[in-house]
Amino acid sequence: MSFSYLTSTASASDGGDIREIWGYKFRWTDLHLTEEQLKPSRYSYDTLGEEVLDRVRARQMLKNSNNGIPASQKDGHKEDLYESLKAAALSKEDEVLTKFWADIHSVPDWVDWDQIKRGQDVFYRYGASALTGLTFSSLLGGMGAARIVETLVRTGGFAPKVARKRMLETVQHTLQCTDSLQSIQPGGEGHIACIRVRMLHAAVRKRILSLTKTRPQYYDVESFGVPINDQDSVATLSTFSAQLIWFALPAQGIFMKPDEILDYIALWRLVGYYMGSPTDVMESPEVIKAYMESILITELDPSQSSQVLAGNIIHSLANQPPSYASADYLCAMARWLNGPYLSDALDIPKASLLTNSLVAVQLLVLGISTYIAREVSVLDKWKISYLRKRFYDVFVLGKDGLKGKKTKFELQYVPGYDITTEMGTSTRGLALGNLASTDSHTFIMLLALLGIGSGTVYFGTHVVAGLLGNPA
Repeated sequence: MSFSYLTSTASASDGGDIREIWGYKFRWTDLHLTEEQLKPSRYSYDTLGEEVLDRVRARQMLKNSNNGIPASQKDGHKEDLYESLKAAALSKEDEVLTKFWADIHSVPDWVDWDQIKRGQDVFYRYGASALTGLTFSSLLGGMGAARIVETLVRTGGFAPKVARKRMLETVQHTLQCTDSLQSIQPGGEGHIACIRVRMLHAAVRKRILSLTKTRPQYYDVESFGVPINDQDSVATLSTFSAQLIWFALPAQGIFMKPDEILDYIALWRLVGYYMGSPTDVMESPEVIKAYMESILITELDPSQSSQVLAGNIIHSLANQPPSYASADYLCAMARWLNGPYLSDALDIPKASLLTNSLVAVQLLVLGISTYIAREVSVLDKWKISYLRKRFYDVFVLGKDGLKGKKTKFELQYVPGYDITTEMGTSTRGLALGNLASTDSHTFIMLLALLGIGSGTVYFGTHVVAGLLGNPA
């Protein structure tokens, strides 16, 4: 079913062009792109990354052959693609690989390392609110982009049993890119992760296109574009940056400062450069904001596959450590951040009044604490340092995360004719009986706030009455 009727256009009093999509209003400008202007980028992609992948794989196959390893056993002798690329590039035996290696270890003129460092700090300054926004708005809400979803459903990476691990791997990449300045500089852990993801994208693209050659109905290139194309790449970067800045955080009552916006966008522009994505669109906040809004207009039209993947995100996170949030609570948070129109289109169930109240309390407390910490230098530095370590410990090293088994972003979820993504199911209702759950913690905060509020009103009434000479 198409929900495109929810897009509207109106003329402002000053002659401006006001657009509205899924309840989000913005002014259309010369920086915005139409469907026709965006269309060519659906068929262009990182051809260099694909050529590099082909050359590295060819060298691996030749090495296996020279070592007497038959093709039937090659899966048991897979070499790390990144390490193979590094060895080949440094040997200077392949001119293309050597040049590629030099290019991805060079730094663009527009990079200011002090700014990049500040951009990394911005992520931790907004900590839990940023992760909440990336999960429920950027990722879950992003499933409304039906065309992009067609690639995801063919990998099986968001199937009920593996979706949580897949999301943890994405968190790992984000944390590696923001861990320290050294981590995002050439040779750092974040830089290496970006190269690995770039090669993974090339592998997925090649696999899907290869299957399409023998069975054209498997994936409609004409309708969906080349898998993981330039538009997809920039759109993904915008979900990590622009959508968080102007959509996800404001939905939580949080607004970045102008300087923070500049720094945060610069960080993700560098990530995009390493990953082979076009980066000119991220040269300024105005340009990337307009791009994000253009994508909202042209791409966000949820399909049945969108509903399946959005539902699986809820299912995979429900009643899971470390927060043990219930499906009801997750649905309430998703609807709060994405709004009722998009949430309905994604078939996200409505939550109870109590659940919505709990979400409101959590966002209120997070918002107040965020603004206070941001304005107090000592608290700001402590929070950034604490969350930088805490997030890594919980999501990457912790027993409830990846358990220290950091992914190398290999082709785990291999597209195939028989690969589909089915809908998972979750038990509804709040998890108030579990003292470790987010539901319980927020419920206690709600009761405390109600108690404080009631007490304040009660005693305030008596004080005022006493001053007026009319004891209550």
